[in-house]
Amino acid sequence: MIKIMDRLLLFLYSLLVGAAAVVAISIGAGWVTKRMAGNSIDQLYDGSPWIPATVIIVAVVVLLLSLRFFYVTIRRDSASVPSIDQRTDFGDIRISMETVENLALKAAAKQRGVKDLRARIRVADAGLEIVLRAVVDGETPIPALTEDIQRAVKEHVEDITGIPVSLVTVFVANIIQSQTFKSRVE
Repeated sequence: MIKIMDRLLLFLYSLLVGAAAVVAISIGAGWVTKRMAGNSIDQLYDGSPWIPATVIIVAVVVLLLSLRFFYVTIRRDSASVPSIDQRTDFGDIRISMETVENLALKAAAKQRGVKDLRARIRVADAGLEIVLRAVVDGETPIPALTEDIQRAVKEHVEDITGIPVSLVTVFVANIIQSQTFKSRVE
């Protein structure tokens, strides 16, 4: 709801600043003569009482909008870093998704035959879902290797974070091609 309100306020602010820019461009380009500007200023001071009140209201609205957007830009957004929140008897614990990702990568990298890894973490109702993309050496049997990776990642992440892991998916993207040199006979 607040983001929708901020967008509406930003739209209103953009219109007001745009109108002020058009007026400034018109004055700077000479489209508004000194006489026209003087008449407008004279009406502001000598005209009906609602004109100064309108100017004051518009100026206050622009000032408040400016302050609001200044606050939005400098405040620290707690939702900016995705994390997993846990409540304990002693208080709250927040573990960033990046931390869980690095734990999964660390556990998978310890397995023999794994050369390159990437991880993606998703939070589901049953627990964490971890998807690993791996490049392997091609010398270790892939079914045994992926099973070892799944077990190691699940146990390591659960032991360190205390968060249940419901699924570990391993996608073997490729195998490392070993450099073999064939001799040429001429």
